[in-house]
Amino acid sequence: MKFAHLADCHLGSWRQEELQRLNFQSFQKVIERCIQERVEFILISGDLFDSAYPPIEILKDSFAEFKKVHDAGIPVYLIAGSHDFSASGKTFLDVLEKAGFCKNVEDWEAEEDGRIKLKPHLHKDIAIYGYPGRKSGMEIEDLRKVYLSEMHPFTIFMIHTTIKDVIGTIPMDSIEKQKLPLANYYAMGHIHQPFEARESNSYYVYPGPTFPNNFQELADLNYGSFQLFEIQNGISRTQSIKIPLKEIAYVEIEIEDGLTATQKIIAEFDKLNLRDKIVLLKLKGTLKQGKTGDIHFNEIEDFVKKKEVYSFLKNISSIKIPESDFSTDSFPTENVENIERRILGEYSQKNPGDFTKHLPQLMTALSIEKNEDERSVIFEDRLLSELKNILKLSEII
Repeated sequence: MKFAHLADCHLGSWRQEELQRLNFQSFQKVIERCIQERVEFILISGDLFDSAYPPIEILKDSFAEFKKVHDAGIPVYLIAGSHDFSASGKTFLDVLEKAGFCKNVEDWEAEEDGRIKLKPHLHKDIAIYGYPGRKSGMEIEDLRKVYLSEMHPFTIFMIHTTIKDVIGTIPMDSIEKQKLPLANYYAMGHIHQPFEARESNSYYVYPGPTFPNNFQELADLNYGSFQLFEIQNGISRTQSIKIPLKEIAYVEIEIEDGLTATQKIIAEFDKLNLRDKIVLLKLKGTLKQGKTGDIHFNEIEDFVKKKEVYSFLKNISSIKIPESDFSTDSFPTENVENIERRILGEYSQKNPGDFTKHLPQLMTALSIEKNEDERSVIFEDRLLSELKNILKLSEII
């Protein structure tokens, strides 16, 4: 037996046309490799599309790829992720399924005692169970209540969520592996980082995205990936397959003067061969003179175009401005943080209560800024997760 496991394709996610095209080409390469490997079936563990209602051109191209798989006689089993999930229950995954190109294996029923019974889709003697991802990690509480209706010689559990092993110190909701029903292969999605762990006869696998979905992922991953799992002569093995398409040129420059930064950046780029590469510019440092608005990014983009780059992205979120720049005329001896702290202290004394004690943390959380090239839905999930942790709502929501 051999099957492919992919997740987090996010087709239609990039607003830059050339990167959206590359995203789809990476998905095409995965499909092509699956057909070449003659896999028995394909698993897609959520976020095939970047939204429940993707653009028509993305749908049209996707249908063409699924037809190739269908014509090759390879069934596709999938679940919805946090992006292509819809609270109404209707998404374009249904259209793919109606066309006979895939099977959504989500099948469950809620019981009177609060537990959730999952029912399998059978592929020969292999049982495939699935439970979808939801916005803001809302599926995690449900996953603590699920159980599998029956045992089989080989069981696959498809989920789109976060397990504690992969998040480290990141403050976000997650579930312990031990709280999941027993399965042989956990086909997971949602975390955009390849991850593989084996405990006893169980594999826990995140294949990573089929293509990076933002600036930082391009810097960290460079390209997409998927997983191949095979059992031969009673021996099982799993392999991460990389899909390199374009070379990444990551350039990190420290600046102190916004007025001279443009020429400094161009001088650095002039030393490099950037032809047909995805160029990532990360600026950092504390500005002692000038401001970010003094950096002429149009001039920099014109320069890299002459160097024949494939795509150019910039990130300025690590540039800092001296605290003195934030002082106000009204409070010449206090910075904004001290003023906020004093006002909150006065308010808390006049309005004591359980909620009041959370105000400083809430103020800090609500000052979180959206990262360069970070999609709105990811920023919202990050902010909501932080607020839920502060208010200790994770056990209620």
